[in-house]
Amino acid sequence: MTLPEEEFAEVEAGAERVRVPSRTRVVAARFFRSRQGRLGFGLLASLFLLAFLGPLFYRWSYTDMDFSAFMQPPSPGHWFGTLQTGSDVFAVTLRGAQKSLIVGLLVAVLSTAVAATAGSFAGYFLGWTDRTLMWVADLLLVLPAFLILAIMSPLFTGGRWLLFVIMLALFLWMVTSKIVRGMTKAIKEREYIMAARFMGVPSSKIIFRHVIPNLASLLIVDATLNVSAAILTETSLSYFGFGIQPPDVSLGSLIADGSRTAMYAPWSFWFAAGGLVIMILAVNLIGDSLRDAFDPGARRPR
Repeated sequence: MTLPEEEFAEVEAGAERVRVPSRTRVVAARFFRSRQGRLGFGLLASLFLLAFLGPLFYRWSYTDMDFSAFMQPPSPGHWFGTLQTGSDVFAVTLRGAQKSLIVGLLVAVLSTAVAATAGSFAGYFLGWTDRTLMWVADLLLVLPAFLILAIMSPLFTGGRWLLFVIMLALFLWMVTSKIVRGMTKAIKEREYIMAARFMGVPSSKIIFRHVIPNLASLLIVDATLNVSAAILTETSLSYFGFGIQPPDVSLGSLIADGSRTAMYAPWSFWFAAGGLVIMILAVNLIGDSLRDAFDPGARRPR
């Protein structure tokens, strides 16, 4: 029995109306339904806009020095005051926030990518591949990362801060790779993975097309939380002079310089320290909200 054309059109229209939303939209809706998710997103977006667009509309650059205003408090001419060198605190704080945000994002992306690749290959192939990759992970876990980065700090001068990013990412992927390895061992036994294997699909293609995409929720949350870990690590290293090297600045180097004058010139310290606190708070709020959005059943009781 065939349906008339009009009834068939109505059935088609009804099917379109009940179309199931994609998982991305569902997760996004859960995320923005959360108060802390909205707060974290708003704070981080405001920091990004202020850090990258603010210098375009401000009269002072982070390299400028006002030789008529040394260690001056906040004023209409210098919104956050000046340093001992005559540098504008607002300008150098924005530059430090730029560098810290860029370093945090790049390190998080690189470390999560390495963790996903190493963990999925180890869990999929097992054998000597698993032993070799996990041996490297265990070795890096026991190495003193802070000491190694401190020894290599002279290599980060002259604008070679990307080398610093790579070295920092090298010490942040190991724990996540072990989690990915365990989940991959379970995923590779599923029917669609076994079917792809029997059809002769290359193992690398199975890993990148089927295994890693199924771990997307874990990896996205891990990358978000790695941003705050990377920012704190970079700040700690820069505080002791082993991170971002002069003439560039980061929030860590600004906090280190401002700590010497914080008692009698608090504007040289507290603006950079406050920016760091807000940045870490925003990233952690986003990470917690993303975790709840991807896995609402595991939401912590309030």
